[in-house]
Amino acid sequence: MALPPPDPQFVLRGTGAAVHTLHFSCGSPEPDIPVLFSGSENGFIHVWNLKTHRVDTALDGHGRKSVYCVETIGGKDRLLSQGRDQRICLWDLAEGRTSVTDSVFTEHVGFCRCSLLEVAQGRWLMAMAARSLEEVQILELPSKTSVCTLKPEVGAKLGMPMCLKLWQLNCGSQPVLLAGYEDGSVVLWNVTMGKALSQLVCHQEPVMSLDFDSEKAKGISGSSEKVLSIWSLNEQQNLQVYKTHELVNAGISDITIRPDKKILATAGWDHRIRIFGWKKLKPLAVLDYHTATVHCVSFSDHRNLHKRLLAAGSKDQRISVWSIYAQT
Repeated sequence: MALPPPDPQFVLRGTGAAVHTLHFSCGSPEPDIPVLFSGSENGFIHVWNLKTHRVDTALDGHGRKSVYCVETIGGKDRLLSQGRDQRICLWDLAEGRTSVTDSVFTEHVGFCRCSLLEVAQGRWLMAMAARSLEEVQILELPSKTSVCTLKPEVGAKLGMPMCLKLWQLNCGSQPVLLAGYEDGSVVLWNVTMGKALSQLVCHQEPVMSLDFDSEKAKGISGSSEKVLSIWSLNEQQNLQVYKTHELVNAGISDITIRPDKKILATAGWDHRIRIFGWKKLKPLAVLDYHTATVHCVSFSDHRNLHKRLLAAGSKDQRISVWSIYAQT
């Protein structure tokens, strides 16, 4: 018989609004305090101390407009956040500072989270939805130099980019972008050449979230439908459907593959978090705690595998934190 699903290890309360994005920073050597960053609909970024389960700092840089992306850039003291105020902010949090050091105006009104890729020590590429409806802009950070703008072919009618994932096979290889669009397509872009390599219609509805495993050359995407689509990338750089998985209830807000590539988690409109084995997409657990849509899921980057956690943020203003390593 299957084990009953676990309860959350602990729950974080006090954001005062729906939670739209989560990002762990626990990978530093001890005695550093592991932290979790959360971004909320009220414009605040909360820095949670995972030892005390309390907020250490509340950052206010998006004019009380919803924050839907938070990432660290090379350590927990440098933070990037993206909000509905059409700004991407860079923060300096060293020595207790809470200042925005730089920002990029995106001119994009959707909910498409930017994607970051470290291409050299201290140099990053950032992909973000551009001002023009169907375009994606690639910038280099920290210089904010424009690398290229990815434009679909005339008449492609992909609609807005909904989710982005920058990656490269190894340090020397060319950066590539996977973008999920409003028409249900996933497109693979060569960033250096600025051209589309492959396009695959994965869903009948807009692609809400995707993640990609570059080691297995296999990705997964979800939409407002009842289907998870698993697709692969062959050696000719062509995307092809690998398999689909029917869900009980429709609507996926977020998908993330754990860094060890063994399991993945989905955030559901049905208030549930689902855990799958990544190899065969075998359903492993349904985590049922929240009372409203789950907007985001994130795995921690603890060096010690047994300390690793899964966090989920919901419209119900709570963050549930789960220890599912022992169970899977």
